[in-house]
Amino acid sequence: MEQESLDFDPNTPNVARLYDYYLGGKDHFPADRAAAEKILEVAPELRAAARANRAFLGRAVRFLAAQGITQFLDIGTGLPTQGNVHEVAGEVAPGSKVVYVDRDPVVLVHARALLTGRGDTAVVEGDLRRPEEILKNPDVLGLLDFSRPVGVLLVAILHFIEESDRPDEIIATLRAAMAPGSYLVLSHGTSDARPEAVDRGTEVYRSSTSPLALRGRERIRELFEGFELVAPGLVWLPEWRPDQADTIDFIDRPESSLILCGVGRKN
Repeated sequence: MEQESLDFDPNTPNVARLYDYYLGGKDHFPADRAAAEKILEVAPELRAAARANRAFLGRAVRFLAAQGITQFLDIGTGLPTQGNVHEVAGEVAPGSKVVYVDRDPVVLVHARALLTGRGDTAVVEGDLRRPEEILKNPDVLGLLDFSRPVGVLLVAILHFIEESDRPDEIIATLRAAMAPGSYLVLSHGTSDARPEAVDRGTEVYRSSTSPLALRGRERIRELFEGFELVAPGLVWLPEWRPDQADTIDFIDRPESSLILCGVGRKN
C-alpha cells in the first residue's frame, strides 16, 4: 500500500478530533475546540451522545463476538480511545481480527502507533465513499476472509455521507462482499431528535468542518436493506441492549442521545 500523505491543517476543524473532544480526549487543536464549543451551544447533549455512541459500539461488538463473529471491518474508526474494537472483541473471542479504516492522517498515525506489532489488526487508509477500494486493499484481504462472516462497523460515519454520495450504493457494495451470517453495525445522527436545532447544528458543522447529513428514522431504516434487524431493532443509542450504566444520562429521554442505531444480519 502506498504511504498516504500526512499533511494536515491544524487550523481546520476535523470530525475525528471533534469527536475526541466530546469524549474528553486530548488529541485535538484549538480550532477543533472552538468548533466543538459552537456545536455544543446548539446541542449540549452531544457530549453524552458521544459517550453513548462509544458504549453502543462496545455492546454491539460484544454481541457479534458472542454470535461467533471473529473478524471485523471498522470503517471511519476515529481516534483510538478506551474500548477499541480489537480489545472488546478479544475479551469475548480471543484471536479476533480487526481492520481499522480511516481517511484522516492523524487517525492513521495514532492508530498505527497503538497497534504496532499486533498481527491480528491492521490500519489502512480508505474512504467510505469508495468502498471498492477498501474491499480490494491488500492489507484488508490479508487479514479478513470474506468467504466467512464478518462484522462491518459504520458507527457515526454515515451522517457525514451526503445523498449525492449514494449511501445506499455504498452499503450495497459492502453487503455484496459479506458472506451470509455477517452483520452490519450502524449508528446515525437523526433529524428526528431536537428538530429545532437541526438546521443550526448542520450549518455549524458545514461551515466549520464537514457537511452533516442527518436523516429521519425511515430513511435510516432503508440503509439496512438486505439485512434483518436483530432485536430491539432501530432504536436510540441507550435502548440497544443496554447495561444499566448506559441509561444513566438518558433516563426517560432516550431521544436526547440524538443518534439512532441498529444491528442487521445478512441471511
